[in-house]
Amino acid sequence: MTAPTATGTPATPTATGTPSAATSVTPTVRQRWTRARGVLLALVLLIAGALALAALRSADQHGRLDPRSADPYGSRAVAALLADHGVRTRVVTTLDQARTAAGPDTTLLVAAPDLLTDHQQTLLHTATTASGARTVLVAPDTPSVGRLAPGVTAAPAPSYDTALAPACALPAARRAGTAETGGIRYRYATTAHGSDACYPADGLPTLLRVPQSRGGDTVLLGAPDILYNERLAQQGNASLALQLLGSRPHLVWYLPSLADASAAPDTGERGFFDLLPSGWLWAALQLFIAAALAALWRARRFGPLVLEKLPVAIRASETVEGRARLYRKVNARDRAATALRTTTRTRLAPLVGVPATQAHTPETLLPALSAHLHGDARPLHDLLFGPPPGDDAALVSLADRLDALEREVRRP
Repeated sequence: MTAPTATGTPATPTATGTPSAATSVTPTVRQRWTRARGVLLALVLLIAGALALAALRSADQHGRLDPRSADPYGSRAVAALLADHGVRTRVVTTLDQARTAAGPDTTLLVAAPDLLTDHQQTLLHTATTASGARTVLVAPDTPSVGRLAPGVTAAPAPSYDTALAPACALPAARRAGTAETGGIRYRYATTAHGSDACYPADGLPTLLRVPQSRGGDTVLLGAPDILYNERLAQQGNASLALQLLGSRPHLVWYLPSLADASAAPDTGERGFFDLLPSGWLWAALQLFIAAALAALWRARRFGPLVLEKLPVAIRASETVEGRARLYRKVNARDRAATALRTTTRTRLAPLVGVPATQAHTPETLLPALSAHLHGDARPLHDLLFGPPPGDDAALVSLADRLDALEREVRRP
């Protein structure tokens, strides 16, 4: 598509080089750096602060229900009290370590049973059943509770009561009294002799002890509150935790980890996303949200656009040619044709005695043009108000015909 002529385009600049509102100066590299350095500096400070904070707090923070953590939701206080009573706490993070450590003189606490795969849960249950150890499961839910404690099912809705009375014959619960065990409730169906269902909420127990055939037992806690540092001093939480975890001289605290090799699929094949730590997903999401907010902040405009005074004078012909090239780049033949026709009608109207406000009304402009040229109005309608051209050649032809029409009207 060739550029429209200077006589057939609505170019706003005049021949004297008056600046147009549609033109601007391309920012230099220095200007772009000046605009972007604030955002880059903020990102650098944010990353540096996050790294520094992580380095400072990595020594005393290990996570929720971690016996090495002094956080409000850590469990260092429980481990310290058990140590005062001669119970040694050992932290393991793999299934093989947990299975090997299980024995008659050991209490195995599983901090997050739902993180284990189906295969890991089956292996763990087999190992603990044959070992004679006490296994404490912290808030297992469906379906893990069915594999780790067969015959026990989790209720569909949690209990909203926290401090509950024992209401059972279990000696540890009776000595502890009221404790904060409310959370996941359990419906249990087992033929094992001597099962204890304690701390009921709405008729269902929140603490359940199921004996095993070889002297061990499985204890299900409906909520982890009695193990948290910030809740240990409330009600009878400390007493109940010490009695459940201190019945044997050794406590193995199992914190399931996604990096455990036993969590991999049985096929041995692992995809790319299986190798990434789970925290990368949240980190990527946070970066995406931050980028979206930064883009929204930079894209905001406060009020209408302001005309920019150009440092140099630009000739009207250069502006016309530049706009024509933009039209050609996006194949905007319809917009180019509309611009040519609109400008032609604007210039023809005063020549035939039509007010400027009626220049784009066919019912007013066409009869005046026909009377002036002493011809038929139908060809003029197609020329001045017709459909957009179908190709570049038709657009060039339209520009030539509009120029010819204007010259004919201007002829004395």
